[in-house]
Amino acid sequence: MGREVIRILGIDPGLRRTGWGVIAVAGSRLSFVGCGCVESDASLSLAGRLRQLHDGLAGVLGAWTPDEAAVEETFVNKDAQATLKLGHARGIALLVPALAGLTVAEYAANQVKKTVVGVGHAEKAQIAAMIRVLLPLSNARTPDAADALAVAITHAHHRKSHGLLSRTLAEAAS
Repeated sequence: MGREVIRILGIDPGLRRTGWGVIAVAGSRLSFVGCGCVESDASLSLAGRLRQLHDGLAGVLGAWTPDEAAVEETFVNKDAQATLKLGHARGIALLVPALAGLTVAEYAANQVKKTVVGVGHAEKAQIAAMIRVLLPLSNARTPDAADALAVAITHAHHRKSHGLLSRTLAEAAS
């Protein structure tokens, strides 16, 4: 009897480059499907750049047909303007899969690192190395694409408990 295969899209939002990664999950088995980056043109207005991210992510959804999506949460840094711009890009990363009817989960950067590497403050090189171990056929050429695959892997590991928690909170609210 075959197992249900779920495709998960992981997104690492950024205004310059938004990383994306798609994995397939069958039971506890993970396999690489695709990854890359959507880039925006720094010479455009903020609205133009956000549109590029939107159109690029919409193209990824059309090409790779994921069943679920997960987005890395934004961390706050000392530069409020940069944090705000990242927040705009993250809004697009949440909106595009939601408009396509996908369930969208969110994970803190430390949770992603701890799930994939085992340490909550892992370096990007450590994440990339673990992606190569967990998904040997992956071809993540940028840290953004590797991070997006890490977000997808995190969702694969936590999706059942995440769904149960969401339902429990919704039931408590009603």
